[in-house]
Amino acid sequence: MKQEKKISTKDKIVEAAWELFYQSGYDNTTVDDIIASSGTSKGTFYHYFSGKDALLTTLSDLFDNKYEHLEQEMDPEMNSFDKLLYLNRELFKMIDEHVNREILASMYSSQLVTKGDRHLMDQNRIYFRMLNRIVDEGQKRGQISTMMSAYEITNVYALCERAFIYDWCISQGRLSLSDYSKTLMPMFLDKFRVSEEDVNNAGTHTSE
Repeated sequence: MKQEKKISTKDKIVEAAWELFYQSGYDNTTVDDIIASSGTSKGTFYHYFSGKDALLTTLSDLFDNKYEHLEQEMDPEMNSFDKLLYLNRELFKMIDEHVNREILASMYSSQLVTKGDRHLMDQNRIYFRMLNRIVDEGQKRGQISTMMSAYEITNVYALCERAFIYDWCISQGRLSLSDYSKTLMPMFLDKFRVSEEDVNNAGTHTSE
């Protein structure tokens, strides 16, 4: 079993801030609230962030922290395709329960017009590297199709997640994001799944 990663002070601030944004709204959350909730100090807060506004760019950090935590919880022997669905389901459950939808919509919209860094699209993020690693693992195990490269399948997966989130925001959270994707994500990604029967048949042909 992997040793659980110790949460950094910066991550404590990020997680506390987004939880408060969800509970109280961005405008009603103060820096002092975030400091108290994260158990840090004013000096520590301003060491990492220039102010409350700076935390709005940490959405990708929040998601990546969740993915790292989920990877530690996953059974390494779990089917690689199922790992992808598990990560999606658990991340979306976290968004349902801890992320302010209005801020999320604003952050995604800003990625369309920003001339600076597009944090959510950064291929060096933990998110993309982890997904690519799982897809590559699945292809080597014969559990994920090789019709496309691991990089391409990772980007299709990320595209599906963004589409779900955009639609959820536009519909003003009419449905639970995690319930919505639990039904549809397997349908969208099914062409990349290699069934157990196909894996067994491939093994039989190889041994002949």
